[in-house]
Amino acid sequence: MELGKDRCFKMNDGNRIPALGFGTYSPDAVQKSKCEEATKVAIEVGFRHIDGAFIYGIEEEVGRAVHEKIADGTVKREDIFYTGKLWNTFHRPELVRSCLEQSLKKLKFDYLDLFIIHNPMSLKPGTDTLPKDENGKFIFDVVDLRQTWEAMEACKDAGLVKSIGVSNFNIRQLEMILNKPGLKYKPVLNQVECHPYLNQGKLLAFCKSKDILLEAYSVLGSQRDKIWIDQSTPVLLEDPVLGAVAKKYNRSPALVALRYQLQRGIVVLFKSYTRKRIEENFQVFDFQLSEEDMKTIDGMNKNRPYVHSEQLVDHPQFPFKDE
Repeated sequence: MELGKDRCFKMNDGNRIPALGFGTYSPDAVQKSKCEEATKVAIEVGFRHIDGAFIYGIEEEVGRAVHEKIADGTVKREDIFYTGKLWNTFHRPELVRSCLEQSLKKLKFDYLDLFIIHNPMSLKPGTDTLPKDENGKFIFDVVDLRQTWEAMEACKDAGLVKSIGVSNFNIRQLEMILNKPGLKYKPVLNQVECHPYLNQGKLLAFCKSKDILLEAYSVLGSQRDKIWIDQSTPVLLEDPVLGAVAKKYNRSPALVALRYQLQRGIVVLFKSYTRKRIEENFQVFDFQLSEEDMKTIDGMNKNRPYVHSEQLVDHPQFPFKDE
């Protein structure tokens, strides 16, 4: 998983993915309005990889930002690598394409560069994206994800997406797809939570052995959104070990955390609403960590996720019980 001179990794289908991506998850209306402007800033700074999702409810704004930067000559559509995600209420094979088409319509794109299954836990289909019963518990659906994957393959064959992958899958779930009879396309990547406190060493080794890229979200320890984030977890960027390495290179702890993942062959997602931080974190390509410092950061691993999913822990496809 060598990082090319074009700052991209090659995926197993031959397509290339920019190693540094700009995230667009925005939990509230204020952040959604900021996200459109931030996406434009990111493109101006040099980001070409934008990570979105149906469930983020932000694709119209992100699409507008991209089209504005196309209109002013900053980029062409083919310069942008956009990732969309299949939401949990669309896992039934007959629903997969409709989720994709809704995203394409909102973005005003003809195709997605990458379309991934957002996570393996199917929810009841319908207009409610987070279906709950009268007790406030999620209503699960039972879907054979191998059939979902066949519908993803059909979207690629139809030219609506260039590459297909998964997110939040564990090794067992990846093997289920890889061992599927009649598999046409392997997942190109698996997008998961990954940072020095949860470095996913075992999953990374497995993915590398199967020529599947790992892509990291929450690389800086997340935004600590109360809905999804365990508030008791320590703040990654305040860790003294990371701070000491950062001081040595005269860089910020955030830059070191990003660089650490790139040197492991991992695609990295980063998000900010401020131009200063966006510009600063694009400098991740300007320095290299020594082998010794990489090992020091490896030693920070606690197998401690920030994202908590207690509401889904009883789901038959819950992925986080496995190692």
